[in-house]
Amino acid sequence: MADFVKLRVGLAQINPTVGALSDNSAKILDYYNQAVVAKCDLVAFPELSVTGYPPEDLVLKDGFVADNMTALAKIVTVVGDTVAVIGFVDRDEDSGEIFNAAAVVRNGAVLGVYRKHLLPNYNVFDEQRYFKVGVDNPLFMINNVCVGVTICEDIWDANGPVAVQASLGAVLNININGSPFHGGKLSVRHEMLSARARDNKCVVAYVNQVGGQDELVFDGGSMILAGDGTLIASANQFREAFLVCDLDLPTSRSVSAPLQTRGEVDEPLSEIAQVHSALVVGTRDYVLKNGFTDVVIGLSGGVDSALVAAIAVEALGASHVHGVSMPSRYSSPGSRTDAQDLATSLGIEMQTISIEPAFSSYLEMLKPSFANRQADLTEENLQSRVRGTTLMALSNKFGWMVLTTGNKSEIAVGYFTLYGDSVGGYAVIRDLFKTKVYELCEFINTRSDREVISRAIIDKAPSAELRPDQRDDQSLPPYDILDLILGLYIEDDATAQEIIALGYDAELVKRISRLVDVNEYKRRQGPPGVRVSTKAFGKDRRLPITNRYKG
Repeated sequence: MADFVKLRVGLAQINPTVGALSDNSAKILDYYNQAVVAKCDLVAFPELSVTGYPPEDLVLKDGFVADNMTALAKIVTVVGDTVAVIGFVDRDEDSGEIFNAAAVVRNGAVLGVYRKHLLPNYNVFDEQRYFKVGVDNPLFMINNVCVGVTICEDIWDANGPVAVQASLGAVLNININGSPFHGGKLSVRHEMLSARARDNKCVVAYVNQVGGQDELVFDGGSMILAGDGTLIASANQFREAFLVCDLDLPTSRSVSAPLQTRGEVDEPLSEIAQVHSALVVGTRDYVLKNGFTDVVIGLSGGVDSALVAAIAVEALGASHVHGVSMPSRYSSPGSRTDAQDLATSLGIEMQTISIEPAFSSYLEMLKPSFANRQADLTEENLQSRVRGTTLMALSNKFGWMVLTTGNKSEIAVGYFTLYGDSVGGYAVIRDLFKTKVYELCEFINTRSDREVISRAIIDKAPSAELRPDQRDDQSLPPYDILDLILGLYIEDDATAQEIIALGYDAELVKRISRLVDVNEYKRRQGPPGVRVSTKAFGKDRRLPITNRYKG
């Protein structure tokens, strides 16, 4: 027997849809056929690729689990000599317990099943709610090469299944993933995978899914690393890809592995480009996977709605994005002009619907009830709610999804109107602090070599324009300060006292932290949106509404 074997490995970086078992199966078979044409010895698909990831409480339905196993069985009948590693939900016939699993398939038969050992239960993950822990470490002889299989979280533990399988003889580890994106995640993954390959002196083939699923975006970035930790092949982020790499693998761990030939390595995107791509992919998939084709956006002439519109155009195309300017007595001429200029720049349709008739009617209707009371936030919120109702009317009539335009800074401190500007189907920039909104606008302009979003929009003082001469800085501290405090309080879980100890103004910190806490009830009622940070509102951060802790 030769000391070394050439193994051609394919990684199918696909975009499955949760619950679409037939469509997912068809996609798996399509990429399997590509692997056969490419003469791959083995092709790996992402975690739970049959069901889509994460299936959440769907796996609590016995019928869903049964249907997923039926779908896998149909795929198995088509698989030939090229080995396929396929993620699915496995069920123990005796106990009925379910597992996050990978089937290793060849020539119409399942050679074996690996069940995930390490079940994440933090941030957006709830796998211990559904799955039982796998305990076995089956190894697979593929063309005289000993191969181990692991699933996502398994590889993050230095002493986990990868190390165990290597100690049992594996020289190649196939790691299938549903690993969601956040800023900086790609470099963290690369560093970890390099260490795991190097520590265990085995080749690591990491395949990740791509695409949007509700709040989550999966960025792909599939890669293969040699036993010395060197990156030898990688796929693009944020789009489907089929990565093929020829590996020279020893037939025994007692034989030193040869140097691997460097294959196709994709140049990684900058971090701001990754965030931008995540917003585009997340928006596109949420809209299209939920059966919509078009979106409608309220264009105020401000930077937030400008960014949302620019992202929507890239995600869906200009003909599928509809802008609406809804001026009132407090809207400045500049804002109206800026909104129209943006629509022209993006090539989208924009209509103008004045909210003044409806707003005036509300004021007249409520006049007896509001007698002898000064105008205040109530009248400001009325305008926002009229705008929200207008957008929803257009949504109902034409079947357009409303995209909301609130950013993370505003959402954090409750600087938005419940049932007003928060009304909609998807909140594109809900996980972007205001300072990041500006950064992305500059990125879009720089990348486009023109002012897609005008300097007039970017440079103007932020304002809701709900009262005369209103500016955001009359209600909030400057965003560069606000966002630093919010980042510490929300994303780093620092207490108010810990933030004050860093040198921030005590009264300001107490005020901001209190605003974040008391507005939890408002955030709970908002639409989902793209997650791009390490801690977004929603699944990442689960705090009580009724909460008197003031630490």
